[in-house]
Amino acid sequence: MESATQEVRLVVPSRIESLALINAVTEEVADQMEFDEEARNAITISVVEAGTNAIQHGNGEDGSKPTEVLFRLEQEALVILIRDRGAGFDPSALKNPLAEENMFAESGRGVYILRSFMDEVGFEFRQGEGTECRLVKYLPPVTGSATE
Repeated sequence: MESATQEVRLVVPSRIESLALINAVTEEVADQMEFDEEARNAITISVVEAGTNAIQHGNGEDGSKPTEVLFRLEQEALVILIRDRGAGFDPSALKNPLAEENMFAESGRGVYILRSFMDEVGFEFRQGEGTECRLVKYLPPVTGSATE
Protein backbone atom coordinates (compact mmCIF):
# COMPACT_ATOMS: atom_id res chain seq x y z
CA MET A 1 0.00 0.00 0.00
CA GLU A 2 1.42 3.38 -0.99
CA SER A 3 1.25 6.17 1.52
CA ALA A 4 -0.08 9.56 0.52
CA THR A 5 2.53 12.20 -0.21
CA GLN A 6 2.88 14.60 2.65
CA GLU A 7 3.36 18.21 1.63
CA VAL A 8 3.16 21.76 2.86
CA ARG A 9 2.61 24.56 0.35
CA LEU A 10 3.37 28.18 1.14
CA VAL A 11 2.58 31.03 -1.26
CA VAL A 12 3.75 34.51 -0.31
CA PRO A 13 3.93 37.89 -2.03
CA SER A 14 7.37 38.63 -3.45
CA ARG A 15 8.48 41.06 -0.76
CA ILE A 16 11.55 40.77 1.43
CA GLU A 17 9.29 40.79 4.51
CA SER A 18 7.92 37.40 3.36
CA LEU A 19 11.28 35.78 4.13
CA ALA A 20 10.46 35.75 7.86
CA LEU A 21 7.45 33.52 7.17
CA ILE A 22 9.45 31.31 4.79
CA ASN A 23 12.11 30.97 7.50
CA ALA A 24 9.59 30.08 10.23
CA VAL A 25 7.78 27.46 8.13
CA THR A 26 11.06 25.92 6.99
CA GLU A 27 12.33 25.63 10.57
CA GLU A 28 9.09 23.93 11.63
CA VAL A 29 9.08 21.48 8.72
CA ALA A 30 12.73 20.53 9.29
CA ASP A 31 12.09 20.13 13.02
CA GLN A 32 9.04 17.92 12.45
CA MET A 33 11.11 15.64 10.22
CA GLU A 34 13.62 15.08 13.03
CA PHE A 35 16.68 16.35 11.22
CA ASP A 36 19.58 17.11 13.53
CA GLU A 37 20.48 20.72 14.26
CA GLU A 38 23.15 20.91 11.56
CA ALA A 39 20.77 19.61 8.87
CA ARG A 40 17.93 21.87 10.08
CA ASN A 41 20.22 24.89 9.82
CA ALA A 42 21.43 23.84 6.36
CA ILE A 43 17.87 23.40 5.14
CA THR A 44 16.69 26.71 6.59
CA ILE A 45 19.64 28.69 5.23
CA SER A 46 19.18 27.11 1.80
CA VAL A 47 15.42 27.68 1.57
CA VAL A 48 15.75 31.30 2.72
CA GLU A 49 18.56 31.84 0.21
CA ALA A 50 16.53 30.31 -2.63
CA GLY A 51 13.49 32.31 -1.48
CA THR A 52 15.56 35.49 -1.49
CA ASN A 53 16.71 34.76 -5.04
CA ALA A 54 13.13 34.07 -6.16
CA ILE A 55 11.80 37.26 -4.55
CA GLN A 56 14.63 39.60 -5.57
CA HIS A 57 15.91 38.26 -8.87
CA GLY A 58 13.02 36.16 -10.17
CA ASN A 59 10.09 38.38 -9.27
CA GLY A 60 11.91 41.70 -8.85
CA GLU A 61 10.32 42.23 -5.42
CA ASP A 62 6.96 42.68 -7.13
CA GLY A 63 4.44 41.94 -4.39
CA SER A 64 1.79 41.07 -6.98
CA LYS A 65 3.88 38.10 -8.16
CA PRO A 66 3.77 35.07 -5.87
CA THR A 67 6.75 33.14 -4.59
CA GLU A 68 5.81 29.55 -3.83
CA VAL A 69 7.62 27.15 -1.51
CA LEU A 70 6.53 23.52 -1.54
CA PHE A 71 7.86 21.05 1.04
CA ARG A 72 7.28 17.43 0.08
CA LEU A 73 8.23 14.19 1.79
CA GLU A 74 9.30 11.75 -0.93
CA GLN A 75 10.51 8.29 0.09
CA GLU A 76 13.83 8.95 1.86
CA ALA A 77 14.09 12.70 1.34
CA LEU A 78 12.65 16.11 1.97
CA VAL A 79 12.16 17.79 -1.41
CA ILE A 80 11.66 21.56 -1.46
CA LEU A 81 10.55 23.44 -4.56
CA ILE A 82 10.89 27.23 -4.70
CA ARG A 83 9.06 28.81 -7.62
CA ASP A 84 9.00 32.32 -9.03
CA ARG A 85 7.64 33.96 -12.19
CA GLY A 86 11.01 35.15 -13.49
CA ALA A 87 12.76 34.46 -16.78
CA GLY A 88 15.51 32.42 -15.14
CA PHE A 89 19.28 32.57 -15.43
CA ASP A 90 22.16 30.61 -16.88
CA PRO A 91 23.76 28.54 -14.09
CA SER A 92 26.87 27.98 -16.21
CA ALA A 93 27.43 31.76 -16.34
CA LEU A 94 27.72 32.08 -12.55
CA LYS A 95 31.11 33.27 -11.36
CA ASN A 96 33.15 31.17 -8.97
CA PRO A 97 32.55 32.76 -5.56
CA LEU A 98 35.83 31.28 -4.28
CA ALA A 99 37.94 32.96 -6.97
CA GLU A 100 40.16 35.70 -5.58
CA GLU A 101 38.51 38.42 -7.69
CA ASN A 102 35.09 37.48 -6.29
CA MET A 103 35.98 37.04 -2.61
CA PHE A 104 34.61 40.44 -1.61
CA ALA A 105 31.73 40.65 -4.05
CA GLU A 106 28.44 41.67 -2.46
CA SER A 107 26.50 38.91 -4.22
CA GLY A 108 27.02 35.76 -6.22
CA ARG A 109 27.23 33.10 -3.50
CA GLY A 110 23.63 31.89 -3.40
CA VAL A 111 23.84 28.85 -5.66
CA TYR A 112 27.18 27.92 -4.11
CA ILE A 113 25.54 27.97 -0.67
CA LEU A 114 22.67 25.79 -1.89
CA ARG A 115 25.05 23.25 -3.39
CA SER A 116 27.19 23.23 -0.24
CA PHE A 117 24.32 22.61 2.18
CA MET A 118 21.87 20.40 0.29
CA ASP A 119 22.25 16.87 -1.06
CA GLU A 120 20.79 17.79 -4.47
CA VAL A 121 20.15 21.13 -6.18
CA GLY A 122 18.50 21.63 -9.54
CA PHE A 123 16.81 24.32 -11.58
CA GLU A 124 14.00 24.11 -14.08
CA PHE A 125 13.35 27.08 -16.32
CA ARG A 126 9.72 26.87 -17.39
CA GLN A 127 9.09 29.03 -20.46
CA GLY A 128 6.53 31.68 -19.55
CA GLU A 129 5.92 30.14 -16.12
CA GLY A 130 9.04 31.07 -14.20
CA THR A 131 11.89 29.29 -12.48
CA GLU A 132 11.76 26.34 -10.12
CA CYS A 133 14.63 25.60 -7.75
CA ARG A 134 14.61 22.02 -6.42
CA LEU A 135 16.40 21.29 -3.16
CA VAL A 136 16.75 17.81 -1.67
CA LYS A 137 17.91 16.75 1.78
CA TYR A 138 18.00 13.03 2.54
CA LEU A 139 16.28 11.92 5.71
CA PRO A 140 18.45 10.84 8.62
CA PRO A 141 18.83 7.08 9.01
CA VAL A 142 16.52 5.40 11.47
CA THR A 143 18.49 4.10 14.45
CA GLY A 144 17.74 1.38 16.96
CA SER A 145 15.89 -1.08 14.77
CA ALA A 146 14.32 -4.10 16.43
CA THR A 147 16.45 -6.50 14.35
CA GLU A 148 19.77 -5.41 15.81
